[in-house]
Amino acid sequence: MQPYNLTEGQLNARADSALVDSLSVALPPSYLDFLNTHNGGEGFIGEHYIVFWQAQELADFNREYEVETYAPGIFLFGSDGGVDGYGFDTDDALMPIVRIPLVGMERQYAEPVARDVPDLFMRLAR
Repeated sequence: MQPYNLTEGQLNARADSALVDSLSVALPPSYLDFLNTHNGGEGFIGEHYIVFWQAQELADFNREYEVETYAPGIFLFGSDGGVDGYGFDTDDALMPIVRIPLVGMERQYAEPVARDVPDLFMRLAR
């Protein structure tokens, strides 16, 4: 099990396994591991603020942001608490994590930032 540490803030207790199993999209193993440890939370990783959405919020937030319309193939799981979202590029078999603007969202603006969730923590902590 991977340790996930915020510099400041709090991660929630683990997600209910039935809830995780009911998600309608195939998610990368590192994110499933994260949900089995923490069902969202928010705070700083180094100097970077991040909000991890709870498992029960994922479908609603992706629908409300109209991700499938504006950035097909991206599945958001959180944000920087401001203008950018974090998500998985589901069109890539490895499903790397990308950062994408929440306003003016277009797939072409998706910027790869990490291989997986542990890598995201490591890179943001730098």
